[in-house]
Amino acid sequence: MYSQRDPSLRKSGAANIFIKNLDKSIDHKALHDTFSSFGNILSCKIAIDGFGQSKGYGFVQFDNEESAQNAIDKLNGMLINDKQVYVGPFLRKQERDSALDKTKFNNVYVKNLSESTTDEDLKTIFGEYGEITSVVVMRDADGKSKGFGFVNFEDADAAAKAVEALNGKKLDEKEWYVGKALKKSEREHERKAQYEQTLKEAADKLQGLNLYIKNLDDGIGDEALKELFSEFGTITSCKVMRDPSGISKGSGFVAFSTPEEASRALAEMNGKMIVSKPLYVALAQRKEERRARLQSALESLSNIV
Repeated sequence: MYSQRDPSLRKSGAANIFIKNLDKSIDHKALHDTFSSFGNILSCKIAIDGFGQSKGYGFVQFDNEESAQNAIDKLNGMLINDKQVYVGPFLRKQERDSALDKTKFNNVYVKNLSESTTDEDLKTIFGEYGEITSVVVMRDADGKSKGFGFVNFEDADAAAKAVEALNGKKLDEKEWYVGKALKKSEREHERKAQYEQTLKEAADKLQGLNLYIKNLDDGIGDEALKELFSEFGTITSCKVMRDPSGISKGSGFVAFSTPEEASRALAEMNGKMIVSKPLYVALAQRKEERRARLQSALESLSNIV
């Protein structure tokens, strides 16, 4: 197919559909052949793992929304290679998260309660917003409040109004957090998202400052690595990576206080012989950036072949 070079069109997600529950035997060509009858396809891809095996889902982007919607209407729920497939609009991660946030709920979680707040207190305060079916302040084995509780409304709209009105409310010098009571899977999803965001923010701060070093001699530890790079500027962190038994993996990271210092160190130290080994030095990349570069390299190689 034609290579789509317009990044704004590719990244917009326009006319892009998501297909899952695909038989593992279906490849890019089979997916393209299945969907090509609905319109002109700009891109078509099966998600694959590190061994080149299908993950059972893929993406097809048409040149117009009408073709995409037609494919969804005709193929969603159909059997392809004896498997019922799901075909729907592709949503970016932030759109999926937003959709999750907008789902209706009846159960409300409230935390940062004072020890004196009782079930009746919550029932009185939350009862202003609608009919309550149950309310409880969680307590330990000795009956002492754990500082949080749950209020269940009969109507989802009442629950939403209570969250909007009471989140941030101050009572007994305590500022409440009031929100949707999450299921275990949703709590895990939220914690994972927060953790990934924290890692991303930390990585962004080190962008252009952090160097990745490999091909280190086994005898080089944190202090020796720091000494090797200290002449180029102020080092804010330095670590040699080790396996669980403490043996060096031959790689590590050195972070400088400015991008200029990191650039000098990279230029001077990449390829330098240290204890009979030439160092490899490069700007450290986030995991997703490394994956993107690897995927791009693999695609380029397959095009050459």
